[in-house]
Amino acid sequence: MKLAEYTPSSDAWRKLAPWLLLIAALLLLFRETALAMVSIWNRSDTFAHAFLVPPIVLWLVWRRRDTLATIPMKSAPWMLLPMAATCGLWLLGELAGVNAATQFALVALLVLSVPAVFGLQMARALTFPLLFLFFSVPVGDFMVQPMMNWTADFAAAAVRLSGVPLYREGLQFVIPSGSWSVVEACSGVRYLIASFMVGTLFAYLNFQSNTRRFVFIMFSLLVPILANWVRAYLIVMVGHLSDNKIAAGVDHIIYGWVFFGIVIGVMFLVGSRWAEPEPEAPGVSAARSGVAAGANGPASTPAFANGSGVWGVGIAAVLLLVLVQAAMWQLNRPHSTPLPVISIPERLEGGWLRSNDSLSTWVPNYSNAAVTEIGSYRSGSAAVGVWVGYYRDQGYSRKMVTSSNDLVEAESTSNWARTSRGSAALSLAGMPLAIRTADLRGSADINNSDAQRLRVWQVYWVGGYLTTSDVRARLQVALNRLLGKGDDAATLIFYTPLRASASGSSDAAGQDAQAVLQSFVPAILPSLQTNLAKAAAPR
Repeated sequence: MKLAEYTPSSDAWRKLAPWLLLIAALLLLFRETALAMVSIWNRSDTFAHAFLVPPIVLWLVWRRRDTLATIPMKSAPWMLLPMAATCGLWLLGELAGVNAATQFALVALLVLSVPAVFGLQMARALTFPLLFLFFSVPVGDFMVQPMMNWTADFAAAAVRLSGVPLYREGLQFVIPSGSWSVVEACSGVRYLIASFMVGTLFAYLNFQSNTRRFVFIMFSLLVPILANWVRAYLIVMVGHLSDNKIAAGVDHIIYGWVFFGIVIGVMFLVGSRWAEPEPEAPGVSAARSGVAAGANGPASTPAFANGSGVWGVGIAAVLLLVLVQAAMWQLNRPHSTPLPVISIPERLEGGWLRSNDSLSTWVPNYSNAAVTEIGSYRSGSAAVGVWVGYYRDQGYSRKMVTSSNDLVEAESTSNWARTSRGSAALSLAGMPLAIRTADLRGSADINNSDAQRLRVWQVYWVGGYLTTSDVRARLQVALNRLLGKGDDAATLIFYTPLRASASGSSDAAGQDAQAVLQSFVPAILPSLQTNLAKAAAPR
């Protein structure tokens, strides 16, 4: 007996036309978002796995074609409401220049189009393939820094426990055989994301219990983190024991992928021990009972319960997409306002006077600022440098808050290295203000004892609002643009040398630098805020 199998007919393709029209309009109107997403897949090894997501989703849908053929298609017009909310998220992400938000919204619109046109019953049958689409969104960079810190913490502790003396400063450490540094490639984020994706797919295909699926997915998240810690420790120890003839240079990256492949294989082997067979789909069971092609005629094709309603939902969704693009075009109109002049005062309370001295060769790694202003101040033996980066008409290629804008370059090619980061608290006009802090060393080589060291404070100014949060700064930029206030923003950076104290204590030197900035920053911030507000006023 031959099982019934759904074969799309010309009538079925005609009935799919509203959804195909919606998808075509979505990809056309949001093509810049889609192309930006594919560009990230192409240039970043961390997200190269996303090229596999669309074909995997199509395969997941195809393998359920017999079940889908038995589900009636009925549009759900009320799904236009969550689609409208998602369009709002895309608009906010576009205004703030946040790729993750716009790309997440694009994929969410693709997912929501299914229940909107085909109905909730069809969407429920495709829950996993639809959710799997979100693995195509290249997000996870926010985990790089904490995972670098975790890796360095574990590797340093494990090396010490192995009896090897170690001196650590930030993400760099020295052992008798040489120096090591934890960089972005060593964070393990790429292993984590890849393991999460394949682990989720494995759990869906091999388990029927949601509990087992959840446990294995959590397992696939925990294993790569622990494995990356062990990998980092082993690479340092192998390099140390081989006098850096093995696992040095690019070798440790290659060994890392080999090690990761073995770990994933073991993970799947463990998971297969508790695998559960997949039950027969209802459509297949019915076919085995006698509903076979040729017996009672060909298998029925899906039918819409409200054909005219489907076209109505599809056209309404397309109009919604056009509307949000029109709003974006209106808000993105170019401005002819000339660039402002940002001035910093010559004299401040507390005896601070403007100086022509250059305190350091360090320059913050902030690119594409519309205007920059640099200055230095002295009061007695104390000296402070000021750097202001002013941004206007921000976009994806020119924005203040981005992963590439930082105090120092992320990779080891920089001549400067960050040795610590933290926060400080100020009182400004009776109101508490958080400040982002960091210590910098004027050499990428941890063994360079003569390198200049700086204590740095940083805060964002966004349309009169001060914050140290990247998320709040981006949201404030988007809100100001929605309210017609422009997107003027600035990063304010203050720094002072970390001088050796009389006692020779690094802690005492840090306290002295902290006291200098505690005195200087409250004295200059009110004047800077006033000047920045004036610069933004003509908008």
